[in-house]
Amino acid sequence: MSNIEERKKFDDYEMKDDYDFTGGTRGRFYKPKKVPTTLRLDDDIIIYFKKLASEKKVPYQSLINALLRKELEAI
Repeated sequence: MSNIEERKKFDDYEMKDDYDFTGGTRGRFYKPKKVPTTLRLDDDIIIYFKKLASEKKVPYQSLINALLRKELEAI
């Protein structure tokens, strides 16, 4: 689509009133937003999570997030 003539065929696109999503999967392309932040934690906490993460072969930040989510659900 390098020129205007080729693009004209897509300019008149109209959305349908209804779509059938019965076979669709909710949240298939959803990725939660990650926010970079600085958080001061004690050395022993970081060492614990890094050791546990290496055993489970996951990022230690994921383990910390999972623990925080679990605590929030308990509230």
